[in-house]
Amino acid sequence: MRLFLSTAGKMFGLIIFFLICLNSCKNNDASTEKYPNYIGYLDPETTISDINFEICGDEDIKGTHHGLPKHAYKPNKGVFDKTIRATYRNKGYTDSGYLNFRFIVNCRGETGRYEIVQMNLGLEETTLSEDMVNQLFQLTADKENWNGYRSKKSGINYYMYVSYKIEDGEISEILP
Repeated sequence: MRLFLSTAGKMFGLIIFFLICLNSCKNNDASTEKYPNYIGYLDPETTISDINFEICGDEDIKGTHHGLPKHAYKPNKGVFDKTIRATYRNKGYTDSGYLNFRFIVNCRGETGRYEIVQMNLGLEETTLSEDMVNQLFQLTADKENWNGYRSKKSGINYYMYVSYKIEDGEISEILP
């Protein structure tokens, strides 16, 4: 009987502790004041978009900050990879590094709110050839590459990212 009361008391204490933690997390407005957006948010004021790009519905964007790579590509990742490699032209580029695009795909398969990060092979920020970056940006942004999704109630927006590993001006990998 004593063991039962001891165990029941510990369980009751854990439940009370959990409820207090849950309540303090809900009522913590200081974090939303300091950090009004969620991790991975792409701010329309600081990212690159076509002037006509609009997300569908409200600001709800699926796929957390990293995207929906299994479902995003039209028709699939293999076709995307082949299309990019067949269309990309090395115009004498000698750059090596990573070119990373993170963006939103709206319900119509249009892309916008691009964040572009350029790094050397040591993963330090750098500047790659502007013409190469622009060429890969145009190829990545092509609407023919991305699936748009709609639910019964509204359109679905989602995050996506594409990283190109470049070695001596040639694409050696396309991630994810």
